[in-house]
Amino acid sequence: MLKRTSLYAAHQKLGGKLIEFGGWEMPVQYTSITDEHLAVRNAAGIFDISHMGEFFVGGAGAEAFLNSVLTNDVRKLPVGLGQYTLMCHERGGVIDDLYAYRMNATDFLLIINASRIDEDVAWLEKQNAGRCDLKNLSAQFSAVAVQGPRVKEFIDAAFPGSAVAGAEVKKVSELVKNQIAIFIFDYVTIYISRTGYTGEDGFEIVAPNEKIEAVWNRLLTVGQPFGLKPAGLGARDTLRTEACYPLYGHELDENTTPIEAGVGFFVSLDKGEFNGRAVLAEQKANGVKKKLITFKMTDKSAPPRPHYAIWANGAPVGEVVSGTQSPTFNVGIGMGYVPPELAVVDTKIEIEIRGKRFAAVVVKKPIYKKS
Repeated sequence: MLKRTSLYAAHQKLGGKLIEFGGWEMPVQYTSITDEHLAVRNAAGIFDISHMGEFFVGGAGAEAFLNSVLTNDVRKLPVGLGQYTLMCHERGGVIDDLYAYRMNATDFLLIINASRIDEDVAWLEKQNAGRCDLKNLSAQFSAVAVQGPRVKEFIDAAFPGSAVAGAEVKKVSELVKNQIAIFIFDYVTIYISRTGYTGEDGFEIVAPNEKIEAVWNRLLTVGQPFGLKPAGLGARDTLRTEACYPLYGHELDENTTPIEAGVGFFVSLDKGEFNGRAVLAEQKANGVKKKLITFKMTDKSAPPRPHYAIWANGAPVGEVVSGTQSPTFNVGIGMGYVPPELAVVDTKIEIEIRGKRFAAVVVKKPIYKKS
């Protein structure tokens, strides 16, 4: 049976088209993917991300433990700041990519992928061996993301007042990128971070299940005059593909390393030992056998999709892992893996779509970058 978020009734009321996603019944769209995508690019959109996981790590040994299982260096985080990071096994493959936030000197909040909650929890508990306190509170919390260039104009009206913990700010709009703070909303504590998955400015709000519908409705009310629209998984995917953000199960998996996926910047080899370090250090020094590329179609064609073959010099050389029609640029775009010698900007390739090959070109990432 599919799981439902605490916003299921709200999606029904708004006419959301619900589909299965990672074991959840989630809205793929309300009006159209293009309409919702452009709302986020030009004004604001709100997404239900309650399927994501919330994992708390605390105690005197929390920092050292996280540095042994995550690729980035959590020692660099002051209170109230987060970082993108990855969790790898000993062979360097990615178990999950996630955000780690330092809430105070000894406590951290991890936001993990919906499809990987069980695997992540099992892995972390196995690695922990009593070093720190681990709490999987994913079933108790829900979350929404509000994204777009106009969000900063109404976010304070939704959540007035100063932070009570985390980053020291007097209002939500004072948060800077990757900062997080705790605020009071309707007599309960909620977590608000200035992060997102769209390539736009925005915020993510984590709240207890019983309060998330009030958060959702409050944002819709104050955001409506600024063009805020509810948006589904369809627009979330086209937005993140334009921004070239990886999605677990597409760009990342247990057979792909952060170096191959082009996110080596988030691997701190100089911090000491951590899971997968030896393999990642070897790849950093000696290169990899496959690399992630970003491409645009140069022929008119149907949109590229995952698992379509990538061709070069008359032979298949790789596979598309993410592909779509870009609503911003009105052209097919995607990401895929090819041999390193082909992962060079302006390299001409072809994408096999429904038995025919169509011209494309490797481009610099991100495809979309806000001005």
